[in-house]
Amino acid sequence: MAAGLYVMATPIGNARDISLRALDVLKGCDVIAAEDTRVTSKLLSIHGVSKPLIPYNDHNAPEMRPRILARLAGGEVVALVSDAGTPLVSDPGYKLVRAAIEAGANVVAIPGPSAVLAGLTLSGLPSDRFLFAGFLPSRQGERKTALEELKGVRATLIFFESAQRLSDSLAAMAEVLGNRPCAMTRELTKMHEEVRRGSLSELAAHYEKAGAPRGEVTLLVGPPGEAVTDDAKIDAALTAALAFMPVKAAANMIADLTDGSRKKLYDRALELKDED
Repeated sequence: MAAGLYVMATPIGNARDISLRALDVLKGCDVIAAEDTRVTSKLLSIHGVSKPLIPYNDHNAPEMRPRILARLAGGEVVALVSDAGTPLVSDPGYKLVRAAIEAGANVVAIPGPSAVLAGLTLSGLPSDRFLFAGFLPSRQGERKTALEELKGVRATLIFFESAQRLSDSLAAMAEVLGNRPCAMTRELTKMHEEVRRGSLSELAAHYEKAGAPRGEVTLLVGPPGEAVTDDAKIDAALTAALAFMPVKAAANMIADLTDGSRKKLYDRALELKDED
């Protein structure tokens, strides 16, 4: 194997989800940088791999990063893994990757399992556009502010969440985002895998009554519905703008103000101009 940093996905639950290429990297690397060496050692044991492990996580990243960069400079093969899924998703790995790139080291992606994508495929929500928003703040005010910032995003929103905060977070989402469709996924690929679908308010009420579930939770929230436009008001705004602006400029201005389709507004502006 060529020297470098191998950013490697590991199973999110079922140990058999590891790829053949990932096993090759584990067996061929010089050292494994793991979020939690105890978790990774169990995976290695299952697959009969024995390699040196060093910790790399939120707590020791500033201290360990120069040591890992020194290993890369010395021509070693370093595998970077998180506890489960793809590194750099809600963990400090991106700073190591950035530093490795700046140092001129070889960086290789070994793709594989991801709770984000697994949840998206099971949710039944639109998958053509999605935004992974990580963990919401635990404090009520900060959580509401974060949700307000995401309210207008026209994409499926994906969150990681603590099971203990699940009901409160669902209720906050319903209040700020509106009662959108939602899917709660937990323990994906494991024995007790669960996907529960419904509106945000329905799921909030369910978990308020049932209590916090066990396991790792990924929440997926549908995009906002199409805004209902008032055609009469749009026509009035276009007519007023056309009195002193060219058709294209008037259509673009109203599109910016209403978040409407520039083409549709341009076509309507032409119609109104012809009617005059």
